[in-house]
Amino acid sequence: MIIGIPKEIKEQEFRVGLLPSAVWQLKKRGHAVLVERGAGIGSGYPDGDYAEAGAELIEPHEEIFARAEMIVKVKEPLPSEYPLLRRGLLLFTYLHLAANRPLTGALLAAGVTALAYEAVEVNRRLPLLEPMSELAGRMSIMVGGYFLAKHRGGSGVLLGGVPGVLPGRVVVLGGGASGVNAARMATGLNADVTILEVDLERMRFLDITMHAAHTLYSSQAHLLELLPTVDLLIGAVLVPGAKAPKLISREMLRVMRPGSVLVDIAIDQGGCAETSRPTTHDDPVFVEEGVTHYCVANMPAAYARTATQALTNVTYRFVETLADHGLVDACRREPALASGINLMDGRVTCEAVAAAHGLPHTPPFQWSRS
Repeated sequence: MIIGIPKEIKEQEFRVGLLPSAVWQLKKRGHAVLVERGAGIGSGYPDGDYAEAGAELIEPHEEIFARAEMIVKVKEPLPSEYPLLRRGLLLFTYLHLAANRPLTGALLAAGVTALAYEAVEVNRRLPLLEPMSELAGRMSIMVGGYFLAKHRGGSGVLLGGVPGVLPGRVVVLGGGASGVNAARMATGLNADVTILEVDLERMRFLDITMHAAHTLYSSQAHLLELLPTVDLLIGAVLVPGAKAPKLISREMLRVMRPGSVLVDIAIDQGGCAETSRPTTHDDPVFVEEGVTHYCVANMPAAYARTATQALTNVTYRFVETLADHGLVDACRREPALASGINLMDGRVTCEAVAAAHGLPHTPPFQWSRS
């Protein structure tokens, strides 16, 4: 198979789809790998590393899409890339289509087979999303603490406090991978941490493993009780494949103290606050109702080398299977891959994406068997 690794063109996106070591392994298995010049530089992997691994270095950007049978990316195609999409192309990347109607329409029109990292499910886990969720969760406390500083417009509260001064209060919405990692970082700073969660078994797990954090059943009433004294609010909710639920209204923000901070990790899926809108690393925050919002849609790109290594660790197994066997046989060998197919041959194959946009849903391969 011909595998293409384009350079990411999203603003301030420094990650790359595969490491040079993964390219070497694919070449060893007889596959051709095309890498756009400069694709890995932002992650600390120069063109020479890919050339030494056996990749063919390509430019311009358009040629990667024209020649590759499978494109391995990090972020979704941008509007300038829509004309490069074509029927028969297999796209393997993060997509978050439930929150992106224009991209969904472009992929459908092109007839692309779109396989989303965030939708691949194994035993009720999302293994290709977890590393980036872990990274974003840990980052959320770092950036949240930074924007609490008075010179950044914050309330001037140090999350860990000092002897004789109470620590800052952190509330985490969601006890999944990103929420747990946010809570661990916050408790490590000695902050006062509460995790809101709806899954009782998950709360029991958190209670056993995270003695320094409190758990509370997630409800609007409980959140409203907490908001007046919260310094840092972390939105870490996730409904796999679907848009994030809007748990925080504008009215709820008004009860928070001026200078408090909201980090909305769920912004890729539309955000969990009514006031959230995507931002970039160049201009990461805005203020609504006196609350600083951090809503960067590609948070892990800030630590691109770590993120690229973590991503390749979990994606390579599936990339190799797809390259060796093609989509249909790969899905037989790795059934989890079928759960990641969002679109195929102009049809919506992910139920959550279809529901988000009011489109018909057809499970993958169903029509090919009729």
